[in-house]
Amino acid sequence: MSDETTGAGHDQPQGGGLGTRLNWLRAAVLGANDGVVSTAGLVVGVAGATDARGTLLTAGLAGLLAGSMSMAAGEYVSVSTQRDSEKAALAVEKRELREQPEAELDELTELLTQRGLSHDVAREAAEQLTERDALRAHARVELGIDPEELTNPWHAAGASFLAFTTGALLPLLAIVLPPPTVRLYVTVVSVLAALALTGWWSARLGAAHPGPAVLRNTGGGALAMAVTYAAGTLLGAAGV
Repeated sequence: MSDETTGAGHDQPQGGGLGTRLNWLRAAVLGANDGVVSTAGLVVGVAGATDARGTLLTAGLAGLLAGSMSMAAGEYVSVSTQRDSEKAALAVEKRELREQPEAELDELTELLTQRGLSHDVAREAAEQLTERDALRAHARVELGIDPEELTNPWHAAGASFLAFTTGALLPLLAIVLPPPTVRLYVTVVSVLAALALTGWWSARLGAAHPGPAVLRNTGGGALAMAVTYAAGTLLGAAGV
């Protein structure tokens, strides 16, 4: 999921902060979507084999916990690696600033020139930025990193855990709370509605047209539930 979230767009403080918040929000939506689809597929598959509420609840809780912990662990590892890379890049930049400050000033000037400033203005800006905070200036302009806002693996892991759990609760409750005669229908309708919502939201966050995203989301979820339900029905009929 994460995979998917921080690091670009730090050239200006406000724009970078907004981009980071949008990436986190998009990751949360996608994490919730994963929770909905994976748990729905699991409980609907089990429902194809049995209508015992205790069995459905056990399977749904197991899927929720396994999925949320897996998402959290994966996000922690991924973001920890990203943070280590950011810290290593900052350490290199700090050493270069200490050992060859003039070359680094020339490099910053060139980078600012590439962004549309005239050479004289870029030089003056580079000198002022260097005087104020040389490391931060190079980190933001050259590396796209804000040294004061490095990615936090614990925050990422917690967010992924909560997002997945929130999404997984919907199909879990939908399959165990209604009467046996309607629980499958309630689950399918609830899941498809939730997937339509997350598809629409993720498209809007990415400034894309929501129609294709909603169709992909609901189509994928419907296919997952159909396949697992068919598998569960066959296994149930076989007495497995």
